[in-house]
Amino acid sequence: MSHAYHRMFRAHTGYRWWKPLVAIAIGFALYFGFSLVWQQGLVLIVEAVGGRQAGVDLVDAAQRNPQDSSNPLVMLLTLGALATMVPAVIIAVRLAGLGGWGQLTSVVGRLRWRWLARCIVPGAVFIGVSIGLNVLTSSIWPEQGAVTAPGTATPPAALFASIVIILLFVPLQAAGEEFAFRGLAMQSLGSWVRWPVVAIVVPVVGFAFAHSYNAWGRLDVSALGIAFAYLTWRTGGLEAGIVAHVINNVVVFIIAAPVVQVSQNDGSPIGAGITVVSAGVYVLLVEWQARRHSPQRTGGGPVENASAMSDDPRRLAR
Repeated sequence: MSHAYHRMFRAHTGYRWWKPLVAIAIGFALYFGFSLVWQQGLVLIVEAVGGRQAGVDLVDAAQRNPQDSSNPLVMLLTLGALATMVPAVIIAVRLAGLGGWGQLTSVVGRLRWRWLARCIVPGAVFIGVSIGLNVLTSSIWPEQGAVTAPGTATPPAALFASIVIILLFVPLQAAGEEFAFRGLAMQSLGSWVRWPVVAIVVPVVGFAFAHSYNAWGRLDVSALGIAFAYLTWRTGGLEAGIVAHVINNVVVFIIAAPVVQVSQNDGSPIGAGITVVSAGVYVLLVEWQARRHSPQRTGGGPVENASAMSDDPRRLAR
C-alpha cells in the first residue's frame, strides 16, 4: 500500500495512534534541552573570553532582537538554537518507533538532491520577486514598505563574521524548522486524518506563533508555511520547502546585516501581501518543475526500502 508524504507514519507495521504524540513530546523536550545547552554554553564561552558583562550584553541584545544579523553572536545564539530542531526531531521519531530521518525528508527515504537542485532557480525567482516588490512598495509608501529602520553601520569585522555564521547556520536552522513543522507535524496529523488539507494548514498555526511578530508578521510567515507545506505534500518531500526557506533567510539576514538593528522589525499589511504573491510565484514554478520531472509523491512498505520503489508519476497521493 502506498502513502502520500503526510501519511508516511502509516507505512510502519508498528504504528500506533499514540506514537506520534510520544514523538512530539520527546521532540519538544529534546529541542528545549538542546537549545538551552547551546545558548547557555555560548553565553558561558562569551563570559570566559570577555567577562560577565559580555555575557549579560549578549543576552540583552538577543532579547531585544533575536534576529539582529548585524551582531554575529546573536546570530550564533539564535540560529544555533533553532538548528537543534534537526537532531531533536530525528531522535524523537526514532525513539517513538516511527522511522528515521530519511522518512521525514521524503517518501523515498532520503534527500533527493537532484530534485532539490531543480528547486533552486524557482527559489531565486521567489526571492527576486520579494525583493523587487519590497523596493517598489518602499518607494511608493516609505513608511510601510521599508524593510529596515535607520541605524548605525555594522563594523566590518562584525559584518564579515555575521555573514559567515548566516551562510553556515541558516541551512541548518531552516532544515530544522522544516523537519519540525512540515515533517513531524504533517506526518503526525496525517497519521490520524487522511485529508491533506488538515496536515497542511494546522501546523502553520504553530509555525506562525513560533515567530515573535505582530499579527501581520505572523500572517506573513503563515503564507510561507502554507506554501512550503503544500509543496511538501505535492512533491513528496521537504526539498522545495528547505530550498526556499534557506534562500529567503540567507538573503533577508544578509541584506539586514550592514545596519545595526536594536529592535526586531514587525510585519505590515504590505509585507504580508508581498509574501503571499512571492510564495504564490514559487508554488507555481515548483508545480511546473514537478509536472516536467514527476518527483515521486508516494511511498509504501518498510521505509528503509523505499528508495528502491519506482518513480511512477501515475501514482495517486492517498
